[in-house]
Amino acid sequence: MGLYDKDKSRVLACAQWLSENGYFGCRLGSGGNVSIKIKERGLIIITPTNKTYKNMTIEDICVVDRNMKQVEGNFPPSIEMSMHASVYDKRPEINGVIHTHQDFASIFSIINQPIPALFDEVVLALGEITDIVPYALSGTDKLAQNVSSKLGNQCNSYILQNHGALVLGPNLEIALKNTELLEKSAKVYYYALTTGKSVSFTPQSSVDHFKQLRLPK
Repeated sequence: MGLYDKDKSRVLACAQWLSENGYFGCRLGSGGNVSIKIKERGLIIITPTNKTYKNMTIEDICVVDRNMKQVEGNFPPSIEMSMHASVYDKRPEINGVIHTHQDFASIFSIINQPIPALFDEVVLALGEITDIVPYALSGTDKLAQNVSSKLGNQCNSYILQNHGALVLGPNLEIALKNTELLEKSAKVYYYALTTGKSVSFTPQSSVDHFKQLRLPK
C-alpha cells in the first residue's frame, strides 16, 4: 500500500461519483477533474488526463509536488493542473478543488451570467455570488491566471465562461457537497428566469451575516 493511497482513494471515489451522476457532462468521457492538497507535504493529488473515470484505478491518480513534478501515477496529471495549483496558491484555506461540466451551471457559462445569492444555505457554503471567470483555452496558464484573478472574492464556486464550473472547499468532501449546491442553485435560477417574473434574492443583511460566518478566521 502506497503512502498516499488513502487520499488517492478519496479523489478516485469523488471523481467516479461525479462522473456517474453526470457532473462531468459525459459519463463515458474524461472531462472534469478533482484534486486535494496535502499541505504538510506540499503535494497535490489529482485525477489524470484523458482517462475515463469508469475504469480508473487508484494507481492512475497522480501525485504532483510543489514544483509541478509528478511523483506518482500511471498517466500524466490533468491538463488543468495549473488551474488547481493557482487556487491552492491564492487560497491557502482551500484543500479540495473540483472542476465540472455540470449541466445547469454550464448554461450560465454560455449566457455569461453570474448566479446571485438565492438561498441561505447556498450563500453560507458558496458565497454571495458565483461569478464568471473569463474564457481561456482549457489547460492554459491564461485560464489559471483568469481563475486566480477572481479568487479574491473569497467565494467557493465560479463559472468558467464557455467551459463549466469550478468549486472549492476546505476539504474534498465539502467541495463535493458544494458542487451539488451549485447545481441546485443554477437549476432553480434557470427555471426562475424562464418564468419571466422577477427573482427574489437573499437580503443583503443576511448575505453579510453568512459572509462573516464563512470567511476564514
